[in-house]
Amino acid sequence: MLLTLSTSHQPATDLGYLVHKNPARMQEFSLAFGTARVFYPEASEARCTVALLLEIDPVGLVRNRRGPAGEGRSLEQYVNDRPYVASSFLSVAIADVFGSALAGRSKDRPELVAQAIPLNASLAVVRARAGGEDLLRRLFEPLGYLVETEGYPLEEMFPEWGDSPYFTLRLSATKTVKELLTHLYVLIPVLDGDKHYWIGDDEVEKLLRHGEGWLSEHPEKELITRRYLKHRRTLVDDALDRLVSDADVGVDDPQASDAMEEEEVERKISLNEQRLGAVLAALKQSKAAKVLDLGCGEGRLLAALLRDREFTEIVGLDVSHRALEIAADKLHIERMPPMQRQRINLLHGSLIYRDRRLEGFDAAAVVEVIEHLDPPRLAAFERAVFEFAKPGTVVITTPNAEYNVKWETLPAGKFRHSDHRFEWARAQFTAWASGVAERFDYSVRFAPVGPEDEIVGSPTQMGIFTRV
Repeated sequence: MLLTLSTSHQPATDLGYLVHKNPARMQEFSLAFGTARVFYPEASEARCTVALLLEIDPVGLVRNRRGPAGEGRSLEQYVNDRPYVASSFLSVAIADVFGSALAGRSKDRPELVAQAIPLNASLAVVRARAGGEDLLRRLFEPLGYLVETEGYPLEEMFPEWGDSPYFTLRLSATKTVKELLTHLYVLIPVLDGDKHYWIGDDEVEKLLRHGEGWLSEHPEKELITRRYLKHRRTLVDDALDRLVSDADVGVDDPQASDAMEEEEVERKISLNEQRLGAVLAALKQSKAAKVLDLGCGEGRLLAALLRDREFTEIVGLDVSHRALEIAADKLHIERMPPMQRQRINLLHGSLIYRDRRLEGFDAAAVVEVIEHLDPPRLAAFERAVFEFAKPGTVVITTPNAEYNVKWETLPAGKFRHSDHRFEWARAQFTAWASGVAERFDYSVRFAPVGPEDEIVGSPTQMGIFTRV
């Protein structure tokens, strides 16, 4: 089985520092089930590719009582797809051979570890028995990958037999090497569904450790968890319970425990009411009927949307289960008349992963949310909203950092909310929004929200994106 990892980052040979393998020589590693070899098909400053070739011996696995073995299946034990299909054997090889990269360590160039770079990964053969190409996309696209697949007929001489469950998988994204290897480490066994070793409590810990920061927000987290743990019910239930708990305290959760800070700072001028009014006006002006509230929190904008019959379908999405529960309670969803209840739906999910449930809407509102995202995650947010969901209109609001000097209760240099990862001046927001519009075929116009000062502008800045 073969995995290749390529980059065009400059200089591309930095990849050698990240995977801790010298591009100038081939290295060989003896594993319990076979031999792994690492080599570089290309290594220049313009492009570098590292390859992991894993050779396993299915006969040796049976004779040494390693790997899956069942009574009455002796022929299958000797004749199978284990030598060439990416499986849990490859995940173990990744952990053993690229262990430092998987852990996010680089002794010689530690500053590279957290740097997102353009990466391309190729798996020569993967198996997707239940789901095929759609399963591959459901697993990797929400993580921000461009997915390319190449399928194969079951038998070229007999096309009527249909397609095989085997694919060549190619992934492209701008990520850290640690992120890419972590995703492969978890999802390769999920695709294959036939782990070669015993699944116990330690596998739950392993899944949660390597799934930290992304699995709790993945739309297919239940499928991933079930397959990774081989459908062992008690282990699956334990893992899912803990993933839900992790999601409720996610780093990009705008409903953190101190969520009232920003409102307290802005209370004197009722800025929140002005902001929601401006967003609602922009959505009405767009003539939208089907509207998304992305990062809906406790549902204040949702309540305003429900009061206007022009909005026939309303969906609120948030990363926090608790925030959604509060929104449902405040909106009295369970006691709504049937016609009203049909207009609204609350979804758990993240804004940094592709989510097909968000496609096909007229407009989306993203109110005071982007500043809660770590800057490296903005690119994933941009793709999730503007490339994949691509509503006709997107309304985004964010604080204007220049206005912070006007808040008497806000110390100099402090953000309005302790969970804010950044606060932009007007020029910064304009530059970012204009770049997004250009990359994803939108136009954008800007509007102030709140009392406007002739020197520092308004407290909130709003961008209204329209698909060209």
